[in-house]
Amino acid sequence: MKISKKTFGYLSNGKKVKVYTLRAGNLEFSLTNYGAAWTSLIVPSRRGGKDDVLLGYTGLDGYLNNTPYIGVTVGRFANRIKGAAFTLDGKEYRLQANDGENSLHSGRRGFDKLLWKSEAYQENEGVYVRFELDSPDGDCGFPGNLKAVVSYGLTKSNEIIADYQVRVDQPSPVNLTNHAYFNLAGEGKGNVLSHEILLHSSLYVEVDKNAIPNGKLIPVKDTPFDLQTRKRIDANFGKINGYDHCFVVNGDFGMIRPCAEVYEPDSGRSMKVFTTQPGVQFYTGNHLDNVAGKYGSCYVKHSGFCLETQHFPDTPNRKNFPSCIVRPGKVYDERAVFAFSW
Repeated sequence: MKISKKTFGYLSNGKKVKVYTLRAGNLEFSLTNYGAAWTSLIVPSRRGGKDDVLLGYTGLDGYLNNTPYIGVTVGRFANRIKGAAFTLDGKEYRLQANDGENSLHSGRRGFDKLLWKSEAYQENEGVYVRFELDSPDGDCGFPGNLKAVVSYGLTKSNEIIADYQVRVDQPSPVNLTNHAYFNLAGEGKGNVLSHEILLHSSLYVEVDKNAIPNGKLIPVKDTPFDLQTRKRIDANFGKINGYDHCFVVNGDFGMIRPCAEVYEPDSGRSMKVFTTQPGVQFYTGNHLDNVAGKYGSCYVKHSGFCLETQHFPDTPNRKNFPSCIVRPGKVYDERAVFAFSW
């Protein structure tokens, strides 16, 4: 196992941005403390050779202008909040509207656009980077002072471990996730439509034309959202123009359990995802539009897919959804695991 660190660039205020590279098992994983972003993941294939399976940018400038949220950690609240507002304990809070009338990933300057404190370390069978961020009361419109600690790492068993912990001094909605885009054939190598996916989900969150939930959790059976058996990502695209939907993960919330499996036939690479969270947002890169990526790549529609483990969108406004409210004395503590084989 090995950890290395170098300078990734400088912000306009002169602050240095770092990039870490972790090596464990057969994988090599790089991350930056700007946006606590995943920048690359080198994975072997069954044919020999290795590929970077994460979409990303060549340098810091790409992450400073990262409209598709490629690779970043999003918060305080990932996904959408209707009308950029919610009421908590009888008080209304107004957020920044940056997706029409709604708030997406907490507005124009969420956690993805901040420089995190960072430190690399080795523990047991893995190597990790610990990221810390202090979010003041009123940040993006949310109440209370918040401290986030996010650890990402590699194990000798070829797994990425993602741990999210948050403490607050006032009640506040919290929903953290990572917005990595994967292409298991290798970034820049065409689209992901021939990848095969299985979701451990018998229900999905129904949404309107603006991707806002109507409060209903709908059985996936006999719908285009039935991905309970492995099939090509585009198998149901005659009925739906890509996915950007939250699926309810089967099993008990708070317990680590299977979430998704993805297989890429040509390379033989597979990824299994586990989570403690109630849901997973499956997104097929529908809005990627000539994004200048790494190594001269150009990312277009369906160049990558996301599996964002999280609470359901608009949960602060939906009392029938599992609560995302963290209160003083209670720790938000969630985990996701991404396991790779080939």
